[in-house]
Amino acid sequence: MGRQPRTDLLAGLTVAIVALPLALAFGISSGLGAASGLATAVVAGSLAALFGGSALQVSGTSGAMTVMLMPIMSAHGAGGVLTVGLLAGVLLVALGLAGAGRYMALVPAPVVAGFTVGMACVIGLQQFPHALGVPPHASDKVAVVAWHAVLDFMARPHWWAMSVTLAVAAALLVAASLWPTVPFALVAVAAVTIVADLAALPLARIGHVPSGLPTPSLAFLDPDVLPSLLAPAIAVAALASLESLLSAAVADNMTGRHRHDPDRELFGQGIANLVTPLFGGMPGTGATVRTAVNVRSGAQSRLAALAHAVILGGIVYGASGLVSKIPLAALAGVLLATSVRMVERGSVLAMFRSTRSDAAVLVLTAVATLTLDTVLAVIVGLVVAGALALRAIARNVRFHQEPLRHDLQPEHTEDEHALLAEHIVTYRLDGPLFFAAAHRFLLELSQLTDVSVVVLRMSRVSTIDASGAKVLGDTIERLEGRGIMVYVSGIPDGHHQPLEALGVVARLNEAGQVFATTDKAIAAARERLHNSGIVPRLAG
Repeated sequence: MGRQPRTDLLAGLTVAIVALPLALAFGISSGLGAASGLATAVVAGSLAALFGGSALQVSGTSGAMTVMLMPIMSAHGAGGVLTVGLLAGVLLVALGLAGAGRYMALVPAPVVAGFTVGMACVIGLQQFPHALGVPPHASDKVAVVAWHAVLDFMARPHWWAMSVTLAVAAALLVAASLWPTVPFALVAVAAVTIVADLAALPLARIGHVPSGLPTPSLAFLDPDVLPSLLAPAIAVAALASLESLLSAAVADNMTGRHRHDPDRELFGQGIANLVTPLFGGMPGTGATVRTAVNVRSGAQSRLAALAHAVILGGIVYGASGLVSKIPLAALAGVLLATSVRMVERGSVLAMFRSTRSDAAVLVLTAVATLTLDTVLAVIVGLVVAGALALRAIARNVRFHQEPLRHDLQPEHTEDEHALLAEHIVTYRLDGPLFFAAAHRFLLELSQLTDVSVVVLRMSRVSTIDASGAKVLGDTIERLEGRGIMVYVSGIPDGHHQPLEALGVVARLNEAGQVFATTDKAIAAARERLHNSGIVPRLAG
């Protein structure tokens, strides 16, 4: 935190200015009030910065969390929301201590990239009303809000707001790329605010900012309603963990240098949510918008996120009147520029061009993030990515017939080998024998005719699940029903359990038809064919 304090403090100031109207708006939308949103930004923002696992993550209120809290507020009131936040904090601390964050590494890169692209679109579309100087349309779909903003603007153009937004966005996109060490977001917002105030421009401002935080209290906690609030608390904890870890992953991708600790991040978010309700704050989470602004403002350490919370606290107690004059159009310009810069276009294009599956997952996750909520978008991305991965694995499973090895019994004549080859066929299974691929060999083996023995070589099977074991058992039964004997060889260690649990190899073991090597299996099959008279013994 002491390496580049000036850069971090300026980044924290920039994020604080952007976070202030968001905290006010989300606090009001949740039903708890503007002071609750500020309490969340200050308390959760500082504690998550200190205890969290990401050096660049900025925590506070979020739109997705606000939507989830509305029905809780309606059913249980403010006390219920605060209690849910407290319970969610306990759950997040437990998840962090249990090491649950490490499973975030299982989320495919195209899902994270798609989420980033989708969030960039959401952030950009959210700014249309303020950028065009029109009241926002009442809808939870950002595309609908943006469309109505365009229609309202065309009916009553408000050029001052658009000019301010474009000027601020241009300053960040153009000038900041030329002089990256200059805090153009802060400079642009300050300059626009001064000019707009002196010229009395007709621009919507941030407006009233509460001049203080609620007094710490546990009066909201009602033990009698705790059981009914456990399910909402689990949902809130799930959303907080998912949003926080995704936001931290976005920050990592934007810098290419930092790597967050997912377990520590969950622990830090848990501590933040344990304390925030005491100050009347709503449940908080890692915020992608503010995190992206933080990264693009040059933040180098967690000092920037901590400074953002401290500055917000200072604004609440000492500069609320000054901040209330900032035009919303100026903040819209900052966020529009951030939405453009938060997408690493080179990385996204590389994934888009790598495989069609990666491109499909990326696009689908981005669209779902834009049209659905955060949790559903990630679930959709994970499900599609998992399905495509299973399809790819299933396609790579190899099941092929191999010629009978003539070097197994060199003391016998070529005539006997040829005769044995007419009655014994060997198949090798390569790869995982699981539900997505097992049916392929069932179809092929079920069509076998004119043979007496099938030897299944399983030494290269990497895994077997219950579905694969069941299909294998069904295949053996069908072959035996047509009078074809089945021998199995080379079952790898660790794969016996599903086969034994479903009774696949028990009967074959009793009949002496399971062997460690293919050589022994073929020798036993040859001996049985000789003994049964199907293949006569020939003199060597």
